[in-house]
Amino acid sequence: MTPRSVLLLAHTGRPDIADAARHAAHRLQQAGVTVRVLQQEAADIGLTGIEHCDGGPGSAAGAELVLVLGGDGSILRAAELARAAAVPLLGVNLGRVGFLAEAESADLDLTLDRVLDRDYEVEERMTLDVDVLVDSEVVDTGWALNECSVEKAARERMLELLVEIDGRPLSRWGCDGVVAATPTGSTAYAFSAGGPVVWPTVEALLVVPISAHALFARPLVAAPTSVIALDVLPSGTTGVVACDGRRTRDLPHGARVEIRRGSDPVLLARTRGKPFTDTLVRKFALPVEGWRGVRENVPPPA
Repeated sequence: MTPRSVLLLAHTGRPDIADAARHAAHRLQQAGVTVRVLQQEAADIGLTGIEHCDGGPGSAAGAELVLVLGGDGSILRAAELARAAAVPLLGVNLGRVGFLAEAESADLDLTLDRVLDRDYEVEERMTLDVDVLVDSEVVDTGWALNECSVEKAARERMLELLVEIDGRPLSRWGCDGVVAATPTGSTAYAFSAGGPVVWPTVEALLVVPISAHALFARPLVAAPTSVIALDVLPSGTTGVVACDGRRTRDLPHGARVEIRRGSDPVLLARTRGKPFTDTLVRKFALPVEGWRGVRENVPPPA
């Protein structure tokens, strides 16, 4: 039988999460699963018999699963390692909203049971590939699970962007920035900027302007095959591009950012199979009192 291994990542700066990580590691080890942790987190977890990895692209290689304890920030950090190794990612929310997490902190032991029993399904989530061009040459590349944002570098001036979709000019926006998001990211930065909530199973690209001074400046939903391009015009300030709010680069005047569907998805492990509607109700505490259902014996949202 092939030995089983799990890469465990945790936001160990919080004592309660470090405790949860120790508990999870102990349970996995008791069941004969090899546990790997990042070198910088090993001391906080403090268990013996744990493999250490350096946090490089190969950290998740050969693992069955990347198990993350923390909030969406920790899950986005783990997604870099999981995507590089094409390994499923399972998040347990010990943060605040935790839209990317599959389970809540109270469900940790049940989630571990599902992992040990291999009782989970794997779902592909669309990503974005991002190219940064200066003088028509690609000077940087990146990717994002949630969103790519292009924002102004100076607070006192607007960013002037020429927006292009599918090789055709759409509009010129004087704005604080633009968010290009996946359906997974529609409940993150794009939502805060006024974009629509899109079900994760929908294949589409979102374009959401931030505080744009223009007659036409509505959120847009483009085809998954579309290419979105944003040109930084010299009439405004310079910009900054960020992928998932983590990987950033300065954008001089004349820079161009091209965003398209990612070549490699992120794999998410699903243990509950609950409808996305129930997730929205739970995360946003939406009022659903009085709902009687369309069929008998339909449970209310958890």
